[in-house]
Amino acid sequence: MIKVEGLTKRYNRFTAVQNIDFEVPKGRIVGFLGPNGAGKTTTMRILTCFLPPTSGTATVAGFDVLKQPMEVKKRIGYLPESPPVYPEMEVHEYLSFVGRLKGIPSADLPKRVKEVSERCNVADVTTKLISKLSKGYRQRVGLAQAIIHNPDVLILDEPTAGLDPKQIHETRDLIRSLAGAHTIILSTHILPEVEQTCDEVVIISKGQVVARDSVRNLTSRLQGQEAVAVEARPGEVAGDAGALEQALRAVPGVSTLERRGAKGGLARFEVQSEPGQHVRGALARAVIGAGWDLEELRPVALSLEEVFLELTSSEKESGPEVKQ
Repeated sequence: MIKVEGLTKRYNRFTAVQNIDFEVPKGRIVGFLGPNGAGKTTTMRILTCFLPPTSGTATVAGFDVLKQPMEVKKRIGYLPESPPVYPEMEVHEYLSFVGRLKGIPSADLPKRVKEVSERCNVADVTTKLISKLSKGYRQRVGLAQAIIHNPDVLILDEPTAGLDPKQIHETRDLIRSLAGAHTIILSTHILPEVEQTCDEVVIISKGQVVARDSVRNLTSRLQGQEAVAVEARPGEVAGDAGALEQALRAVPGVSTLERRGAKGGLARFEVQSEPGQHVRGALARAVIGAGWDLEELRPVALSLEEVFLELTSSEKESGPEVKQ
């Protein structure tokens, strides 16, 4: 649905985006992440035909953004970080105005305005001036205008900015419900939002794509080692926690072990394996062999925040791109 190949954008001597490639399959939600100044906004403006690329190609729904911009614009809905609303208009006036611009037939327009107002939870303010709305309501009106013409592709820049926790939850649910019927690129600085909403992640740093994969694959590939949380309760013939720790350290393939404290009689550890070693089975046997009851044994993945920092730190930016 979206295909970017060798995309570059230069401003005189400054290169904002350099030779980036990525694809977004139909019906998927992809998180587009990067530090400030990384090139996210430039890329999104190119995809929405606000800016022409210096070189390379980008297609949306099969149409080239440079050669067929009007066809692209018919098929996208765009919510920039600051919603493009007119404060002097009432909500229903504004949505009707956008609907006419998007080519919705007059006979269908009232029904469509009602549908998107209800879906974006602004039905209770349709007769109010936009200037009188809170920032959260304005954000939702901006989302309503982005989907009013039922576009193939949605490009959302910080869609939950300014919303309260309940509104954030509702907006995330709305975005997830749009997947399948719509292809969505979601740019945000709220990393848990990406983990909860997106199928895949594209991370850009200094104008270059440094990672493109699912969150789960990114965390496991970057980690390169197995990290395991162990929680055990003393059995009838158990030694002390120090003896259990020694037994776990003695497991072949264990690289490091940290005690995570004890609570309610439980002993907790985090164990890191040597590269390429899988130690979960041996750890379970060591716990039982030491006379303890195994309460929990689970893998510990890097958080998306840790992945983001790892990939966008200066010493990592020259590393290879992680792809599916």
